[in-house]
Amino acid sequence: MSKVCEICGKAPVAGRSISHSHRVSNRMFRPNIQKITINDNGHVRKANVCTKCMKAGKVVRA
Repeated sequence: MSKVCEICGKAPVAGRSISHSHRVSNRMFRPNIQKITINDNGHVRKANVCTKCMKAGKVVRA
């Protein structure tokens, strides 16, 4: 499944985990992407949407 939101374009970004002793390792911050059924201009289809877009009401569920 794609890790990019089809509504806002949110995608994973790279960052670093830093421990208490300041040891550094690379990590990824991934958005919470869900595959949901949406109503897109009268057509029902499935889309990968982040939960922030669902909560904000940017997408109409079918």
